Amino acid sequence: MKMNGARILVEELIHQGVRVVFGYPGGAVLDIYNELYLASDRIGHVLAAHEQGAAHAADGYARASGKTGVVLATSGPGATNLVTGIANAYLDSVPMVAITGNVAVNSLGKDSFQEVDIVGITQPVVKHNFMVRDIKDLQKTIIEAFEIANSGRKGPVLIDIPKNVQSAEYEYIEDLKVPSVVKKPRKSECGSIDEVVEMIKKAKKPFIYAGGGVVAAGAQKEVLELSKRVDAAIGLSMMGITSVPASYPLNLGMCGMHGKYPSIKAQSECDLLLAVGVRFSDRATGDLNEYTKKCMTVHIDIDRAEIGKNVSPDVSLWGDVKEILAKILEELPEERHPEWVSELEGYKNEMILPAPKPYGPEAIIEEVHRHCTEDTVVATDVGQHQMWTMQFYPFEKPHTLLTSGGLGTMGYGLGAAIGGCIAARGRRTVLFTGDGSFGMNLNEMATAVSQELPITIVLFDNDVLGMVRQWQTIFYDCHYSQTILDRKTDFPALAKAFGADGYAVYTMEDLKKALDVADKSQGPVLIDCHIDMDEKVLPMIPPGRSIKDMIVEG
Repeated sequence: MKMNGARILVEELIHQGVRVVFGYPGGAVLDIYNELYLASDRIGHVLAAHEQGAAHAADGYARASGKTGVVLATSGPGATNLVTGIANAYLDSVPMVAITGNVAVNSLGKDSFQEVDIVGITQPVVKHNFMVRDIKDLQKTIIEAFEIANSGRKGPVLIDIPKNVQSAEYEYIEDLKVPSVVKKPRKSECGSIDEVVEMIKKAKKPFIYAGGGVVAAGAQKEVLELSKRVDAAIGLSMMGITSVPASYPLNLGMCGMHGKYPSIKAQSECDLLLAVGVRFSDRATGDLNEYTKKCMTVHIDIDRAEIGKNVSPDVSLWGDVKEILAKILEELPEERHPEWVSELEGYKNEMILPAPKPYGPEAIIEEVHRHCTEDTVVATDVGQHQMWTMQFYPFEKPHTLLTSGGLGTMGYGLGAAIGGCIAARGRRTVLFTGDGSFGMNLNEMATAVSQELPITIVLFDNDVLGMVRQWQTIFYDCHYSQTILDRKTDFPALAKAFGADGYAVYTMEDLKKALDVADKSQGPVLIDCHIDMDEKVLPMIPPGRSIKDMIVEG
């Protein structure tokens, strides 16, 4: 059946299982928006307040649903406003298809109104991008984009569609078969399953370092079984926080600069480090000379480029981590290590940090958690509140954490919470944010209100850029250059101006009352939690250092 390019796009999105598109219209995508209007009974659209917010919403939707997020923007500034969101998805390996309009092919390169080379701009932060110059290539390109976004190490793909391609007509073929453009991974050339099994059998203090690749591969069950089989401790990267239930006794929490002490300590004392679906970020490893000093290292990852990039493993296995772990489990007998388990319990019981305050970050997060279920989707922005969430919120299920890891994008949280709430089909969603991060993209409150989304926004309000101030305190002799916000923003009043509910909180009683109201609300509720500007995220390992240099006091 012959269709114009815009309709071919919409029909193929529906065929790919896309339920909702996040975006913002403009001149170069009006044909697409007309077709979305005509197909509104089959595919939804969420109008963001800003294209960056739309990109973060598509990202959050993808993380919460396990499906591909789709974002749509016009040419020029609409397209460039997507770049931060695309880069965020790229560094966190989130499957996303970004669709942009552009001027007609015969106007390209002539500085036409709202023309920009978005393909060139995004080249470093996508898995692949396309400019469709001919209508006959459009359907095939869309199919390829979804395949690339979801294969191997997942990530964003951009499709730029000039305006004349959207209006031109061509045959649309339902269930079009396109040869795969993705190379199948070859078997690992760096090690063998038998070799890894023997290393695990010989280990006395095994430690599994699980990352976002575990969640992406759906390998949570295999990681848990591996730990149970050999009494292996589990430490998590930030992207891997939801890969193992917090209630599992050998889950010691996040590793790295702001990780939990038992996890950091156990990793430093293990004799075998099994790294699964991680990239050994500098924030996780610290001093590389100390990081694997006492242990043998096995690195298992789907992205061959990560093997040896930051840490040189003794053995590596390259491929789908779920399949590799399943093969290891087939060969691996039970190995009990009671002394190691006892040692781990000792780490958990060491009191190295000051006692938490009755009303402080830990207490606030624990109270919020009491109002949540295991399925509650939790989003964060970036900063101290993000680290407190990683430390104190007990995640039990995968796809329930939406946070910016690799790029560290302040302003990510509200857009992501919107996408996550839609993916959760309207179940109450929580956003932990700070006054610095929230100020970046608070315009998306308009989206949350207009979509009637039940999002509880817990704002840690300390009137400073908390994480930067913490660094200035510790490393810059308390030179607080431009980190004291000194703003007069009344966040509850601002929430009400957007059409949401807002409450100021100064005590635990205030918080409990506000959360009770939020639980019953049908829309977004902002809870402005005023805290001390000198609250710190502890423990902290200074950059490039090791556990020997851990800071445990403010």
